[in-house]
Amino acid sequence: MPIGAPRSGQPAAPPRPAGLPGTGPSTAQWLNALRPAAEPGVWRYGHVPRAAERPPRPSLLGPLLALVLWLVIWALLADFRIPYVKVPLEAVTPGSWWFFDSLRPGAVPAAAYSIETLYNQLLVLLAGLWAARVGNWAGLVRYWAGPRLERVRLMLSGFGALLALWLIWTQKVPLLDVLFYWVRGWLYSGDQLLATLAAYGSYALAIALVVWPLGRAGHWGTALRGLRARRAAAGPQGADSPSSATATGTEAATWPELRAAGLADAAEVLTSAVRAGRMNDVDCVRVNRAWERARTRHDGPVSFDETVVRQGADAFLHPSGRRDLPLRTARHDLLLGQVRIGCCPDDERNPYARRGSGAALDTAVLGASLLAVGPPGAGKTARLVRPVVESLALQALTGRAAVLAVGAAGAQLGPDDAYDVVVKIGDSSSVHDFDLYGGATDPDEAAATLAEGLAGDVPGLDGRRAALVLAQLLGPYRAVHGHFPAVPVLRELLAGDESTLGELRRCLETGGHSAMLRELDTRTRQESGPGGPASLLADRIALLDRPAFAGFFATGAEARPFSLRSLGQHPLRVRIDLPERAHAGASRVLARLVLAQFNTIVAARTDRSVFASLVLDDATHTITTETVQGIRRLRSVNAGAILALRTLDDVPEGLHAALLGAVGCGMIFPGVTTWDGKRFSEAWGKEWVSVREVAQHGVFADQPFTRAMHALRKLATGKAVTVEAVTVRQVERERWSASALAYELPAGHAVLSMTTVDGEHVPPLLVDLNG
Repeated sequence: MPIGAPRSGQPAAPPRPAGLPGTGPSTAQWLNALRPAAEPGVWRYGHVPRAAERPPRPSLLGPLLALVLWLVIWALLADFRIPYVKVPLEAVTPGSWWFFDSLRPGAVPAAAYSIETLYNQLLVLLAGLWAARVGNWAGLVRYWAGPRLERVRLMLSGFGALLALWLIWTQKVPLLDVLFYWVRGWLYSGDQLLATLAAYGSYALAIALVVWPLGRAGHWGTALRGLRARRAAAGPQGADSPSSATATGTEAATWPELRAAGLADAAEVLTSAVRAGRMNDVDCVRVNRAWERARTRHDGPVSFDETVVRQGADAFLHPSGRRDLPLRTARHDLLLGQVRIGCCPDDERNPYARRGSGAALDTAVLGASLLAVGPPGAGKTARLVRPVVESLALQALTGRAAVLAVGAAGAQLGPDDAYDVVVKIGDSSSVHDFDLYGGATDPDEAAATLAEGLAGDVPGLDGRRAALVLAQLLGPYRAVHGHFPAVPVLRELLAGDESTLGELRRCLETGGHSAMLRELDTRTRQESGPGGPASLLADRIALLDRPAFAGFFATGAEARPFSLRSLGQHPLRVRIDLPERAHAGASRVLARLVLAQFNTIVAARTDRSVFASLVLDDATHTITTETVQGIRRLRSVNAGAILALRTLDDVPEGLHAALLGAVGCGMIFPGVTTWDGKRFSEAWGKEWVSVREVAQHGVFADQPFTRAMHALRKLATGKAVTVEAVTVRQVERERWSASALAYELPAGHAVLSMTTVDGEHVPPLLVDLNG
């Protein structure tokens, strides 16, 4: 089937977005769902941030003892049992008031008794504040208030202010009497205005002395400013206005962006289609993607409006004509491009804020590339590769991504109908062949990628020499025939077959290709020298020159190979099945070749608006020095690679550190060895943790009575008398140790670390892949 040809049998009613058809919310509900901002890797669809961690429950003994102590001090102050307590008061009052530390009856004004009472009450208040600080009453309130701390603090301070004002107005606290005593000259001056000002000024001062400190303690200013801000935000917009509803994420299904741009007709058509169930999540995201591209062009909005009004939900369809995948096995949120792979369990090794949250992957994370390591049967394909391929295939239908999935035949990467192109190498039923040269026209470029695929894993072989050998043969052949040689011909050229080389030389001489003739002569002279890479390349290309692959790598006019260059130009869904069981060596060569071609093609494309992704279900013996460098460059060209390995030993030992440094995300499954765990543990680094050490020391008594008591205690308990010494210190420890990764990971779980393309890091998380 030609690429992009429409297919018959489109579903009349597309499946709903989350899960299998009919099991998820409606499209309108899916669009209107809240997606709060969160750190990378959090499943944001319906996400509810976890409340802040509550501190340990405080003991009630300390606050109760402080309360009892305060009551005792209060009683002693009330009965004047504390000596010298009146010295500060005597220092600021006239000496004629006092006689042997007591007020002299008949010689002092009546207000002096109020001053003494207020002084004692002030001392009781200061003692209460001291007891509250010693007993940590504020910490007790903070613990029991929890997330309602601001409201509780405001209520307590308000109640305290009302109580204090009531005590003042009922003369329980003689503050007004004292204030009136100091302004008595103005009150009885005979001037009515001055007396009124003095009286009301005393009232205002009394209120300020009570309200101001309690207002500061209760943060009344912050509460009032927050109330004004909420009223100002709610004022310009009515409760039923579209803009208000959009801001809260409740009316996204009405397409407010199109209405704001003046495309009311298109918005009405799409709104009706959403409410009638004629659009699924793929349709909504595809139209939104088309709008993003249209508004950057001069005539884009007008053309967009006309297309949507004319075609409705069928506007801007994928070239394949598909609007969904035949089957979904994972939960997807295409509005954010996320796929849910599990959840973070409530485990102490996970950060508190991430416990219970969903774990998801998106293009911002996959753009940094991902390496997954786990033994066979650990769930790499079913729980990671398959969901990621599904997500990228759905995004390809929206025009946002292109995906290339490579795996062994029968690897369960999805049905054939889920892809635009399926290349089954070694299977005669395959519609497409595979282009060994990646659609390249430059002999040097084709030689570089082919040399990497054929001999990139050979230690000690200079890749530049191997590429030069191939270029010296590919260039002359293309100059004569207009295309690169097929596998049998290339094998004969590398093996130095005289008849093939002689025929090529005669054709070059006849055609007047003098430059290419010099290239071929140079290759002939170098072939006679010792240690040439041509024989090794001939042996490797012989792996592809088997009867099972006859016609799969043809290059003539009759050939119909699929070129990876199409992947860099269109949002395609491509799957390549490798003959892993029957031809393991050829599969390794082809996997290396695909990875090398992918790195070269995506880096050279000019339009990088489409995210390009390569998924290798088994990357064994495909990682080389050149491919590691290519993977490191992918994040800067809006592309990424997902590599699955059984063990890091399938990669040359010298490339372990380079590979873990090139990929931004790492995932390790249960059953790995401690050697693999050590590499990941070193890559994830260390963190500072608090360590509490408790040591018990024996108590040696010097007094006879104490020794007798210790002997009696040891006789009763059977243990010597000891004292505990507790030490808390900060130490630097590995986030995950090698032994924990090898032996403590439960089945169905994995440890995942993530880094976005922008460089935002997420520490290693324990993920339940069944959640």
